[in-house]
Amino acid sequence: MTTYDQIYINGAWSASTSTETIDVIDSVTEGVMATIPSGTAADVDAAVQAAVAAFDGWAATPVEERAKYLTRIGDALGARMDEIASAISRETGMAKWLSQMVQVGLPINSFNQAAALAESYSFEETLGSSLVVREPIGVVACITPWNYPLHQIAAKVAYAMAAGCTVVLKPSEVAPIDAFILAEIIHEIGLPAGVFNLVSGVGPVVGEAMASHPGVDMVSFTGSTRAGKRVAQLGAETIKKIALELGGKSANVLLADLDEAGFKKAVSDGVGKAFLNSGQTCSALTRMLVPKDRLAEAEAIAGATASAMQVGDPFAEGTHLGPLASAAQRDRVQGYIQRGIDEGATLVAGGLGAPEGLDVGFYVRPTVFSGVSPEMTIAQEEIFGPVLSILPYEDEDDAVRIANGVVYGLAGGVWSADKAQAERVARRLRTGQVEVNGGAFNANAPFGGYKQSGIGREYGHFGLEEFLEIKSLQL
Repeated sequence: MTTYDQIYINGAWSASTSTETIDVIDSVTEGVMATIPSGTAADVDAAVQAAVAAFDGWAATPVEERAKYLTRIGDALGARMDEIASAISRETGMAKWLSQMVQVGLPINSFNQAAALAESYSFEETLGSSLVVREPIGVVACITPWNYPLHQIAAKVAYAMAAGCTVVLKPSEVAPIDAFILAEIIHEIGLPAGVFNLVSGVGPVVGEAMASHPGVDMVSFTGSTRAGKRVAQLGAETIKKIALELGGKSANVLLADLDEAGFKKAVSDGVGKAFLNSGQTCSALTRMLVPKDRLAEAEAIAGATASAMQVGDPFAEGTHLGPLASAAQRDRVQGYIQRGIDEGATLVAGGLGAPEGLDVGFYVRPTVFSGVSPEMTIAQEEIFGPVLSILPYEDEDDAVRIANGVVYGLAGGVWSADKAQAERVARRLRTGQVEVNGGAFNANAPFGGYKQSGIGREYGHFGLEEFLEIKSLQL
């Protein structure tokens, strides 16, 4: 077991003002794998004061220098990839081979991309008789989730620091180890004191103190829509800028013109997209919309695909799906599976209980429901587990209506034999990102949602601009 007994403030490791600690649970063994400090509002205040004091100097640092620091962080993360991926696999349950690519590979990309953008971005332009300049917004509070812990930290911290902001980070207490490793790296490369600060703890204490602190200029939050609403409420008291990346209930629309082979490919791919990270993905394509007369065909393909997925130890060869991140998340998902059964959906694969032989660890059976109607709970609410709902539709307009008929709008997918037709339907979806015929995730494209999926965008120059204020100099 690893013990982290200090937080990171003003370029130094220091004790929290509280002696309380939080256990980090191994999702595979259900044992305690680490302990971290349970920070306080006083810790947040100290961290914010350090960030405020460091801001002017960091904002004035040439972008080339800021970029060098970010590149060094990316290189150091790469050197510790195996260690970080192993920790995140134990925390979240993601298969180790996938953690290396996703949970560590994507954050490395974010630090490198943020560095490149800092050097190439035009921070000022002439507009008539005015000089328009873009300046760092100030101190940014970064509050991050447990499902892609380092990835979401990098999306905020790397781009905020590239913009010239200083940051205070609160990682999820469920998966915080990568944040402490990041702090170790930042300390080792000699980032100026106060530019990056880490306070671990729980949301109602540390997160709320950050969101309400008058010294914080912006809050960038990723997590549940419920918690995002609370962050927005607290931030509104001091008119902070709020960036929110929240929940999703994304639709994957399979159009009627697909031939048998194309339909099979689309359904199989869709099951994988729904179950990525055991379904613990805000952008997961958890609703599959198929033509009414092809429902049985979709059921057969999806059921076979889900049943063939190997569930087990994320460190074992061939594992597709590991456990969920916590007992609470496992129980929540089981509750949704029961709701699906109770409300009359057809259980095609999986169901209640743990997979056979996996009684230890927070495992859930990969589950497919069919005959799901749009008003059912499992078609409306984010489950955050390996549960796919297949919904039949009458025609294209009906499919679009069903796809848009939720409070979320984070991601989506459209499949068609005619790519132009798929693009036309994709444009009708009220959502921040849409895969066309299985288009690959682009880590440098803007990511974020419509409606209750959030406010703002992350990654690439769109993500950098979230951390910039605009000033007009009238000359």
